[in-house]
Amino acid sequence: MPLVLLDGSTVRDFVKDEQAFQEAMKSRFQEMDLNEDGSLSRAELRSAFERMRLLECSLGFPISQTPAQLNALYDSVFEKFDTDHSGNVDFNEFCTQMSEILLAIADGLGSSPIQVLIEEGGILQDAVKHEETA
Repeated sequence: MPLVLLDGSTVRDFVKDEQAFQEAMKSRFQEMDLNEDGSLSRAELRSAFERMRLLECSLGFPISQTPAQLNALYDSVFEKFDTDHSGNVDFNEFCTQMSEILLAIADGLGSSPIQVLIEEGGILQDAVKHEETA
């Protein structure tokens, strides 16, 4: 995992660059869309989040949750992404929610640069690369 200097403006600028953000999200969306039907099912979104361990860890440490609690958490996340309640998440819904998540991360980072370990090939790495090429 690369160690980078990161602040909120890096992430915010990446999200604001619509073309760069859309390209990065398209790549992520296609990786998650296992059956290639152009939308994400509940199972596809959960599988992707499980691989990233986004909801099962805090600061890299496992969170003690029962299977029922995890199921409820994943269902809640899916409902947040599925804004039209169609039972699937389309690309626009995915981009909207990922934008909100990344902007919340940017707000949390604030304006003072900090050293952060980021996942190789992760979305935050996309933001750092975007800043390097800007």
